Amino acid sequence: MQQQWSVLSYEKGKDTFETLHMWTQIIGKIKLATVPWINHSWHITLHVVPAGLTTQIMPYKDLHFQIDFDFIDHHLKITTSDGRLRKFDLHGISVADFYDKMFTLLKELNIDLIIRPVPVELENPIPFKKDTVHKTYDEEQVKAFHNALLSIQNVFAIFRGKFKGKCSPIHFFWGSFDLALSFFSGRRAPKHPGGVPGMPDWVAEEAYCREVSSCGFWTGSEGLPEAAFYCYLYPEPEGYKDAVLQPQEAYYNTTFHEFILPYSAVQQSTDPEKKLLEFLNSTYQSGANLAKWDRELLEVE
Repeated sequence: MQQQWSVLSYEKGKDTFETLHMWTQIIGKIKLATVPWINHSWHITLHVVPAGLTTQIMPYKDLHFQIDFDFIDHHLKITTSDGRLRKFDLHGISVADFYDKMFTLLKELNIDLIIRPVPVELENPIPFKKDTVHKTYDEEQVKAFHNALLSIQNVFAIFRGKFKGKCSPIHFFWGSFDLALSFFSGRRAPKHPGGVPGMPDWVAEEAYCREVSSCGFWTGSEGLPEAAFYCYLYPEPEGYKDAVLQPQEAYYNTTFHEFILPYSAVQQSTDPEKKLLEFLNSTYQSGANLAKWDRELLEVE
């Protein structure tokens, strides 16, 4: 029997997801301030673990530390290499409260860091210190979100195993609040136009400096008010948007320039893993063929 995937509702989860988004940006910026640069900004991402999301290891002077969102006990945890642990409850706190608690605990641990305290990839962002708007933490929605990430990561891992060219980890980008995986052809790409809110253009230019096929999952937005999977190629090859894909629920979104598959179509399927793999394989193969990638070189036989 197939394991039942969690139901996600953008309407019910919107406030919680927006709050989590801002919290993850704070933690992601702490990671940005501590770890060495890796191409395509892979060094700044969070990673899915059984209890939630983690920064993985971060260095600070002669210390190492890690920050975890524990979505089972509903705490934010800081663990250090000298055996210290600090944590606080995630219920009932605003982004401003979270920011204050986070940096208070870091100072207790003698970790003195400075971040730019403003969200990125958002129009008209509220500085973290002033954000008392986002303060929702619904346990049911958080658990559904985390369980969905675990299920999706399993399928992404199967899909990733078929590609032997350069590919990213399966990781969570806090700027766009999505779980993502990228494959690269190895060829140079045209210079990216940039223009991402709150982000220097050189970051996007470096991130897209090679031809890439990216897939991922996010919880939705005002522009697409439902949880969904996506896939796109940069640069987009001629004819890509007109490709006939599987499954039938997949479609090309002309606003985002991405193929979209509603999460609900996967969640309600009798075989969610198979349906999601159909989408991942179909979008990648169509794009790689149209872009004339060397699939014999890049794929596992």
